[in-house]
Amino acid sequence: MKTIPLGHSDLHVTPICLGTMTFGEQVNEACAHAILDRAVERGINFLDTAEMYAVPPRAETFNATEIIMGNWLAARPGLRQKLVLATKVAGPSRGMPWVRGGKGDLSGADIIAACDGSLQRLKTDVIDLYQIHWPNRAVPMFGALYYKPVDDRAQTSMHAQLEALGQLVRAGKVRAVGLSNETPYGVHEFVRLAEQHGLPRVATVQNVYSLISRGLENGLDETLHRLGVSFLAYSPLAFGLLTGKYDASGTVGPDAPKEARIAKFESVRKQRWGRKEPLKAARRYSALARAHGLTSTQLALAFCYSKWQVASTIIGVTSLAQLDENIDAFGTALTPEVLAAIDALRLELRDPAY
Repeated sequence: MKTIPLGHSDLHVTPICLGTMTFGEQVNEACAHAILDRAVERGINFLDTAEMYAVPPRAETFNATEIIMGNWLAARPGLRQKLVLATKVAGPSRGMPWVRGGKGDLSGADIIAACDGSLQRLKTDVIDLYQIHWPNRAVPMFGALYYKPVDDRAQTSMHAQLEALGQLVRAGKVRAVGLSNETPYGVHEFVRLAEQHGLPRVATVQNVYSLISRGLENGLDETLHRLGVSFLAYSPLAFGLLTGKYDASGTVGPDAPKEARIAKFESVRKQRWGRKEPLKAARRYSALARAHGLTSTQLALAFCYSKWQVASTIIGVTSLAQLDENIDAFGTALTPEVLAAIDALRLELRDPAY
């Protein structure tokens, strides 16, 4: 699998990244290790995790995913050097008192302490890509639509956060830095500050992107393109909505797939994925896929895999079968007719899982 450079960094990654947030909740350690092994066997060199994982977030599973990954790496000497390992520091607490005591800020000291914790759990000397999981600022994210200046509050500045990231890079603990759930303003400001003060330049932005979440194309893509920042797409299957698994049953009720994330966790149904509009849109895209001899998963992933804006698509799975299906979709070609139909549906349905 051909690798792609990330931003202005020296990191080169595969166009598919294995996301790991299910490890420690839906996926036990043995299964997680088998999934990781298969991903590497199939040519993936890019792994993404976070201190906050597993998901849905709970105090009992906080840090669990990094621990599982660290155990996997420790049992496979020599493998670490062949991989690009990404993790994230959690932003200000969002109803999670187990994250820094519920503190509503992410300071430079917090970033440094969190990185040291991740290094220990991952059993590695360096994190290749260290990302701020969500902004310190009060901005719309995770399904919210509108920026409200009245919600602004005093917080650690982007400059101070970047200074802390710079300390980690200089100490050899981090190779490159990135952002997640960020806005065009945030990306531009982080890059401006880095260039003005000689601090690490943001290499990546990791935001939601799928057939039913195309906010990237509302201006963020221009920002990233002009600044030379790479885009990492998360939730390309919209928490399973775009696999077709909920088309007949819906996300609740006796026929809903019991172990699937939206059906299993009430907290997930309270998020954007549980709204009625995303499911309605997903059913329309499934019908489009069938009309062109594709599975729902093939259509959704081929869309992300083929977009010029996307450097790497982050897939999340709970089984080896799902992993193989996701990787096998790579290289699926969408005809101009299918791409036009996708854009027509977006014009009609907009982005219901924004």
